Amino acid sequence: MAGDDDRRFMARALELSRRHLGLTGTNPSVGCVVVRDGGIVGEAVTAPGGRPHAETQALDNAREKARGATVYVTLEPCSHYGRTPPCANAIVEAGVSRAVIAVTDPDPRVSGRGLAILRDAGIVVETGLMEKEGRRALAGYLTRQTKGRPYVTLKLAVSADGKLGRRGEELAITGPEVKAEVHRLRAESDAILVGIGTALSDDPELTVRIPGMQGRSPIRIVLDRGLQLPLDSKLVKTARDIPVIVVASPQPGIQASDESLSSSGRAEGGSSADKREMLAEAGVEIMDTSGLDILLAVFAARGISSLLVEGGAIVAKAFLDIGLVDRILLFRGTGTVGEGGLESPLTPSDMPAGFTLIREDAFGGDRLFEYERDF
Repeated sequence: MAGDDDRRFMARALELSRRHLGLTGTNPSVGCVVVRDGGIVGEAVTAPGGRPHAETQALDNAREKARGATVYVTLEPCSHYGRTPPCANAIVEAGVSRAVIAVTDPDPRVSGRGLAILRDAGIVVETGLMEKEGRRALAGYLTRQTKGRPYVTLKLAVSADGKLGRRGEELAITGPEVKAEVHRLRAESDAILVGIGTALSDDPELTVRIPGMQGRSPIRIVLDRGLQLPLDSKLVKTARDIPVIVVASPQPGIQASDESLSSSGRAEGGSSADKREMLAEAGVEIMDTSGLDILLAVFAARGISSLLVEGGAIVAKAFLDIGLVDRILLFRGTGTVGEGGLESPLTPSDMPAGFTLIREDAFGGDRLFEYERDF
């Protein structure tokens, strides 16, 4: 049975793993801690880009002190040869005597094989310590492996009277503390998605603007069946620096009227074909994939493990209606919007079945209600 020290060291490994969320490509962001005689002698997180892996870095840090030590790893060490030798073999060669692992890897190239390599070498292996926390930290990778799509987080900012704002207006529902938290969430995500209505009304950048973290901005995706995204929008003007994908196909559950479709979007380039060409010349990628489930499968195949859906109401409802949301972050402001405001598809008192409140927090005067789909 795991003791307090085991939980403390695994908690440290989990803390490390979260540092590179959104930065490790198709590889999971794993944390590893090497402990000997009650003290940490080496630790690491998967490097940006996915290599080197956490285990090899932590063992290199520990050097000879790894012999006879215990390693705490958030995910089962890999057992297959890729660009680098298996981490399980590296643990064996380092002379580690015990391995404590939070989550086994569902990847069929690994699943159970990494554990077998360790056990066959005489290493004491214990699994499942803080597994729930580990699955939460690895949610993007695990969802892509088991469901073939990214882990989807739906973020909504709702006024005290249950409104998202007013159509065609940029309206601040929450304060600066929430804004900073949203930028942190973006930094942990592989991609961020909005509907064209949000893109037209807010002209957002959808980037990370936390000092020192600007390089962690995610891929930006706009559902825009009418190719209305203006060429002078912030998204288009920055597309060569941070990728922008426009999904031009109709999506079931999102009607043309819901996307503010009008002739004005097409007129900017003269015709749909002209607009496509002009967007492409600006560095925007155009996709013609219809069906949100199919679209997410395409994103997963491209290595996108985590998707943050930021708006608007119709897009949020479409994702909810077909069961593609894994986590809901509902920020509630203190002000009201009043009559004529856009109704939120969700409120804290009206959550879909299968979601559990896992956290309630304050950000200035605003509150966060975090829900997670039962798993």
